[in-house]
Amino acid sequence: MNEKNNEMNAGLDRRVAFFDALATHWDDDEQNPIQTVERLRSLEDYLKLAPGRRVLEVGCGTGQITGWLMEKVAPGSVTAIDFSAEMLARAKQKNIGATFMQMDICSPIPPIGLFDLVLCFHSFPHFRDQTQAMKTMSGLLAPNGRFVVMHLAGSKAINHFHDNAGGAVAGDHLPDEQGWKHLLNTAGLKQELLIDREDLFILRAYA
Repeated sequence: MNEKNNEMNAGLDRRVAFFDALATHWDDDEQNPIQTVERLRSLEDYLKLAPGRRVLEVGCGTGQITGWLMEKVAPGSVTAIDFSAEMLARAKQKNIGATFMQMDICSPIPPIGLFDLVLCFHSFPHFRDQTQAMKTMSGLLAPNGRFVVMHLAGSKAINHFHDNAGGAVAGDHLPDEQGWKHLLNTAGLKQELLIDREDLFILRAYA
């Protein structure tokens, strides 16, 4: 939806090196995992989590919420993917029990099954090709599945934060309302819910 869609393929995506470099101290310096999960507990109804569900977490980072997702859907499953090998290495060290895979959702991916929930938590702005990512994720939804983008802040704050951070993530934005309409239509998804307030962003859609 913006200039980043024209960037190089995943192997040269400068965001990979950016997040690799942050991985070691991510849980200490960037976001408090305990506080994050506590906030999610109050929002879990938006995710339609239930025992037995199959969840795909796209852009799982160091697995801050992956264990919580496992807890909510057991005996279901969580597949967690990220393009950063270093972030995934930290996630795997937590022995969460999820299936972790290094994948770039903006590039062709191998068959990994269908999911009742495809969740992008704090990750969607960093997809260099949001149109392709949406098409890929739409194709991974099981019948009656849901696609959710969630941030614990509004889009204005998220976009401002990334621009101030500069470097590899400058310009990594959540789309505006018209942008979402275009992305959803292109991916064959229908919007079910959109909340964009100062302390929360949630978009939920279905096929």
